[in-house]
Amino acid sequence: MKGKNIIEVENVSCRFGQVVAVQDVSLAIEEGTIFGLVGSDGAGKSTLLRMMATMVPPGAGKIIMGGLDAVGKRSEVKRLIGYMPQRFGLYADLTVDENLTFFMDIFGIPGRERGTRRERYLGFSNLLPFVDRPAGKLSGGMKQKLGLACVLVHEPRILILDEPTNGVDPVSRQEFWEILLEMKRSGMTIVVSTAYLDEGEKCDRLVLMHRSRILAEGSPGEIRSSYESLEEAMIRRIEDMDDEAAKQTFTA
Repeated sequence: MKGKNIIEVENVSCRFGQVVAVQDVSLAIEEGTIFGLVGSDGAGKSTLLRMMATMVPPGAGKIIMGGLDAVGKRSEVKRLIGYMPQRFGLYADLTVDENLTFFMDIFGIPGRERGTRRERYLGFSNLLPFVDRPAGKLSGGMKQKLGLACVLVHEPRILILDEPTNGVDPVSRQEFWEILLEMKRSGMTIVVSTAYLDEGEKCDRLVLMHRSRILAEGSPGEIRSSYESLEEAMIRRIEDMDDEAAKQTFTA
């Protein structure tokens, strides 16, 4: 049975000067699912996630997060979400424990909850043995897990991640996704962009973006369809769109 939508994006567009970053995008995301964004570089994935995270207002259209307008109710929406951009702001000179404490301060986590959440999220991320290590001396995968722990510490309903495993080794990527799948099992909704199509296969639904638009949407199996792999499906659909755009330019 289909669940209720926790995110609704309605005819959203965004431009920066003359550059169209997102053009007339609509999608709906069910609560308690992992929704993935894949596509070419510069397709608009990061801009779409930033609009969901209230970092950038849409130039046109509407985004509803947990029943709230992402522009009109920005403060309330920010309390619902955890957002981890490509370059997450950890403090290299602070230890793992100090970074987590800093984010608990930002989110106003009360004293009686702090110990519980520290044990939960550092333990979940396998970081408890490294609490006294400066963040700058962690491996790439450990930095990403610490960043995720800091984002999760206020226990958001919606988690928004922009290519969180980019450049991370395969074992750390697997560990990171095990955390995400556990978060999904707890009822959290996760929206994630990724450059790795094996990660796309782990999502409940995917959108394929190219040239600021959605090319395809569905389950990984639906997007693969008659193609041998998700990678081939993505490449062929992008090539078809580019060929069509070239024809229109030639005939214009």
